[in-house]
Amino acid sequence: MRSAIVQLPEHRSLNEQRQVLRAAIRQLERADLYLAAVIHMDLGDTRGEAAARKLRSDLEGLRRELHDQRVSLLE
Repeated sequence: MRSAIVQLPEHRSLNEQRQVLRAAIRQLERADLYLAAVIHMDLGDTRGEAAARKLRSDLEGLRRELHDQRVSLLE
């Protein structure tokens, strides 16, 4: 897995590309958990909380895009 990540994209096999996408998806899921925790801390900063919610929404969009790319490699 690690060797697939450090390789340049044009040198990755389809399987390696799928592994990289899966690793990226997992990292985005972890980031989402951290953002959710920050949002629920009730920091009293409405602009900060709104920014965190926007980031969380953007992360979900990116995760879906990477998932779709990974699925298309399987077809």
